[in-house]
Amino acid sequence: MTDQLPPAGIRLVADAGLRRVDDGRVLIGGSPLRVITLSDAGAAVVSAWLDGAPLAAVKSPRALARRLLDAGIVHPEVTPTLSPPPVTVVVPAKDDADDLDRLLPSIRQPTLVVDDASDDGSSLAAVAERHDAAIVRRDVNGGPGAARMTGLASVSTDFVVFADADVEMPNGWWSSLAPHFDDPAVVAVAPRIVSAPGPTLRERYEVVHSPLDLGSEPANVAPTRRVAYVPTAVFAIRVAALEAVGGFDPALRVGEDVDLVWRLATEIGTVRYAPEVEVRHRPRHSWFAAFQQRRAYGGSSVALAARHGRWVAPARCSRWSVAAWGVTAAGFPLVGTGIAAGSSAALVRKFEGLPDGGRQAIRIAGWGHLQAGLGLAGALARAWWPIALVVGRVRRFRPALLAAFVVPAAWRWWKGSRPTDVVRSTALLIADEMAYGAGLWEQVVRQRDARALVPDLMEWPGRRAAVETDTVAD
Repeated sequence: MTDQLPPAGIRLVADAGLRRVDDGRVLIGGSPLRVITLSDAGAAVVSAWLDGAPLAAVKSPRALARRLLDAGIVHPEVTPTLSPPPVTVVVPAKDDADDLDRLLPSIRQPTLVVDDASDDGSSLAAVAERHDAAIVRRDVNGGPGAARMTGLASVSTDFVVFADADVEMPNGWWSSLAPHFDDPAVVAVAPRIVSAPGPTLRERYEVVHSPLDLGSEPANVAPTRRVAYVPTAVFAIRVAALEAVGGFDPALRVGEDVDLVWRLATEIGTVRYAPEVEVRHRPRHSWFAAFQQRRAYGGSSVALAARHGRWVAPARCSRWSVAAWGVTAAGFPLVGTGIAAGSSAALVRKFEGLPDGGRQAIRIAGWGHLQAGLGLAGALARAWWPIALVVGRVRRFRPALLAAFVVPAAWRWWKGSRPTDVVRSTALLIADEMAYGAGLWEQVVRQRDARALVPDLMEWPGRRAAVETDTVAD
């Protein structure tokens, strides 16, 4: 948590997962989940904020607001500004003249195009000139991270925005993102990246299953949180913060955005996800290209695991949950239920003394086990499917493995992610996940490094518990 106070006058909104108990004196939410108990005065202040009152210019309430913002329990509600600070937009591009021609008119800010050793550099140069954008050419292709750093060398503004060539910016995008930087703790902001709609099945699929779209809820971004990373397809950042962490790692051609975001969030300050600004991204031109994209993402996790360890884990849950679901999958659901109940009882003891603590602990434990089950099922379909095929030779495990692959995909269709009928939607999503896993295993074998396959098994309750308790006096 940073000691920099949020600015007076901002308004705060509750995270979608926040629960308020005991007339607002107990807050349950955030990411990772925690419990914060407040005094009567603190509860009254928070209630006023959530009813729309602005943050007062008083140190104690602002310190409380910082604590809640850092926890992901509340989020800032910013208003677009009529006078945003100067910014430079850097666009890395390689033979993307048509995409660049669509992007540049939508930026409406000083722009520098970095030609990353295009085969046809004259076309990029002509597009840049037509739209009054500066251009610099690299003689050797280095990938998006290296190209962005080449552009950064020519930036003289305090803020830089990186934008990929295959996006289009909405009206007023910088006026809406810039106010987040009024908070001195915020070092970077990313908008929501939505896939451009279209009539084909591939385009309809990307609208609801794009790997770049992180949803409609705002977030404080950091490893192991609900939103653990943001893509840098469009990424606004303080130049000083970028330089402080050494910028993008040019050794990473894929995953360089995740690596940078994690270094920023853990070493420098707050990275915010601001879905109120929606940037359209053009999907891959074919199914093969789309699945190759997922394969590349999977492969990048091996290099990321070498740098960041357990943050890349394909599943993150407690040993209790693994035991409960493992026993259930083996055909002993009553034993699995007993294990889950035992862990819930341990959590109840941890909540002793809190109002309605027993019921809240059981609710948290039940939800935690459910989320763990979904996470393990997702890891089976995505990262561990080669292992699942081997385990599936044992008849006892086949129903559970089939459910792990089919049920989450079908559930997403049922909840509204419906590019086509349920059978084809489910099959496409399973193929999508398996393409990611194929890239992951390919690099595991090549690099002889299996750390990206290892789950993060947390103690519960214990030092790394998913629930933290704090008391704020006022």
